Amino acid sequence: MGKIIAYVTMPHPPIIIPEVGRGEEKKIKNTYDACQRIGGEIADLKPEVIIVVTPHGTMFSDAIALSFESSISGSLKQFGALNISMNFEIDMDLTGKIMDKSHKNNIPTVGVSTSFLKKYDRKYELDHGTIVPLYFVVNKYDSFKLVHITYGGLSPIQLYKFGKLIKEAVEEGNENAVFIGSGDLSHHLKDEGPYDYNPYGEKFDRDIISLLTKGDVAGVFDINPEMVENAGECGLRSYYIMLGAMEGNEIKGELLSYEGTFGVGYAVMKFQLKSSDRDILSEITVGKRKKYMERVNNEDVYVRLARESLTHYLIEGDFLVEPSYVTEEMTNNKRGVFVSLKKFGQLRGCIGTIFPVTDSIASEIMRNAIEAGEGDPRFSPVLEGELEDIVFSVDVLTEPVAALKEQLDPSIYGVIVRSGRKSGLLLPDLAGVNTIEEQISIVLNKAGISTSENYSIEKFEVIRHK
Repeated sequence: MGKIIAYVTMPHPPIIIPEVGRGEEKKIKNTYDACQRIGGEIADLKPEVIIVVTPHGTMFSDAIALSFESSISGSLKQFGALNISMNFEIDMDLTGKIMDKSHKNNIPTVGVSTSFLKKYDRKYELDHGTIVPLYFVVNKYDSFKLVHITYGGLSPIQLYKFGKLIKEAVEEGNENAVFIGSGDLSHHLKDEGPYDYNPYGEKFDRDIISLLTKGDVAGVFDINPEMVENAGECGLRSYYIMLGAMEGNEIKGELLSYEGTFGVGYAVMKFQLKSSDRDILSEITVGKRKKYMERVNNEDVYVRLARESLTHYLIEGDFLVEPSYVTEEMTNNKRGVFVSLKKFGQLRGCIGTIFPVTDSIASEIMRNAIEAGEGDPRFSPVLEGELEDIVFSVDVLTEPVAALKEQLDPSIYGVIVRSGRKSGLLLPDLAGVNTIEEQISIVLNKAGISTSENYSIEKFEVIRHK
């Protein structure tokens, strides 16, 4: 019987590879040394298969992608290391088994190949999220097949269930495997890093490391989604799948290294497992339902109306009759309204009106909630089964007034620009929009107005309900 004999998390900064870093890798020596240690321990285990879950292959919002061609190759030439290339045989039997189990358990997966990805104008190749961790293995041991997985935009519980299916598929075979969860932690640790500093980044890194060290799986699934969104990480979904593959065990994590030298968190961990009868999946599912009910019971009437409007439309197929809890303020006033939907911290739909097109704020909310779920062209329509994972927010706009550029403040005022028939709007207090210049540049670009054109500016405030 096969078995997953080791579980590790590894970061994937190309700069850690000497041929890329050219000396800069010495600034993250602890991470480098920890990865070397992991590579040596994997070599000693001599697994027949290495399973890597990465964020950097071709990703689909509605399915997990598994490489499904006899082999896969890639290099770090895009990072200036022309001589760092790898080629691995794909374990087609195990990959096929995982996809078959996923299909039977309603977990969306897709087998990607050269011909399949050509339809999406993408290349079938090994990504740096896989190459960097395996760099520390292949110099010591390369007699393994690869299962190459790119996580998708599924729910955390679906990813966890997928991890369970990986474990089952391995145990039905005769090969031992090592599981590598590839991912970096927060990208917002320093202003001089790849993104602006955000205090949520440091907190996320501390919390996720603490939870994994203690083996608090339910706690990992209970992390504040706002913190996750603001942390700017790319490892959590890899961890969800890895934790699912550990189902049936009590786990303890050992942190081998953590560094944030370049403004990105790099954590190297390995795990000890002890067999247990505890049903973690049930705990996570109950916890999710509890959080949903707490959220529903604490939302204000604006958010409640948006949620119930879309819910009623998806379930009943018609429009909600205005409920009795709607306030006089909502029925007696007209305002522009934006309704936003977020799922796991990511935008899932947003539709709004600058000026009211209905006879009340309540009607505006009801109309725009349905449009956000059904009519945002950037996203597929929301499904009934997604509703518990979606967080609603409602922005009520004040009347726009003419303004000069110097009268703007992106943390307080939204902005509208107009030039002829072209116009654009940007809401206030958006992440990454910190200056008037940034705000104007973004909204002009949205409107298709060049900086050389004459344009007018209006400002407005937003009353945000979330």
